[in-house]
Amino acid sequence: MSNRISRRDLLTFIASGVAVAWMPMPAVAFSVGQAESLITKVVSDINRIINSGNSESTMLRDFEQIFVRYADVGRIAQIVLGADGRSASAAQKTAFAKAFQGYISRKYGKRFREFIGGQIEVKDGKAVKSFFEVQTTAILQGEAPFDVVFVVAGKTGKFIDMKIEGISLVKAERTEIGAMLDRRKGNLDQLIKDIGSAS
Repeated sequence: MSNRISRRDLLTFIASGVAVAWMPMPAVAFSVGQAESLITKVVSDINRIINSGNSESTMLRDFEQIFVRYADVGRIAQIVLGADGRSASAAQKTAFAKAFQGYISRKYGKRFREFIGGQIEVKDGKAVKSFFEVQTTAILQGEAPFDVVFVVAGKTGKFIDMKIEGISLVKAERTEIGAMLDRRKGNLDQLIKDIGSAS
């Protein structure tokens, strides 16, 4: 597998940290410094887990907890579902967010053993309209360092996307989920069931 694909696998897993059910979040006064502090905590937890020496099942559980704590899952899940998410019922939205959380954890978490011994370093942040972008550098064994941008929502104070080489990884996942839904002829309930049990 090429470096480009493995990088996307790593970052999509982190970025798609989908966990919190589709609940409204209170507005907060957020700043560049707070965005940097948030991502510093995120990457600290990620670095700790990938170098913990724990079993795969324990690592997957720990990564899922990171998603619950730091990601705006409701928003990520809504972006991933697109128009289908806007027309879904509240129960379907909640069920999809929960199923997607587990799906992403299993799909990408298993790849993390390839990155044991690596780390992610936070560089700096900047405000971009109603968002904040926090620049980090991923340093993996056997690869040249590469830049990763975390996108943090100003209203929720949680991260909602990551970008590598200008590519939105949440949008990339949206394309894949959209294709999966098309294969099920738009049956969202079936998609939820399938991704909930996918290994």
